Amino acid sequence: MPKASELKRGMVININGIPHAVKNVEAKSPSSRGATTLYKIRFKNLKTGQKLDESYKSDELLKEADCVHVPAQYSYTDGDNVILMNSEDYSQYEVNIEDIEDLMAYAPRASKDSLP
Repeated sequence: MPKASELKRGMVININGIPHAVKNVEAKSPSSRGATTLYKIRFKNLKTGQKLDESYKSDELLKEADCVHVPAQYSYTDGDNVILMNSEDYSQYEVNIEDIEDLMAYAPRASKDSLP
């Protein structure tokens, strides 16, 4: 169980039984002595896609969601979807671009000249 101060972007946390991905972590240090650092965290609900902003003290414990991470690589873009290939068994996954748009900066794009 990670503390709020240990959260990193991309981790998946269980909030009320629903998996939420950490999208952004912002630390706010209070000006008074003895006060603990507050962490403002933006989550994305992995079931509905809704954003959730929460604040935690640095020593609050959060429950990590039970997820399986599968190595995959970008294969191609098909309209509003991206096709990813599992690097272990070569199965393909279709994912909406909006769900992984922050990662798409690393994927190659087709140029106008290469389109039929």
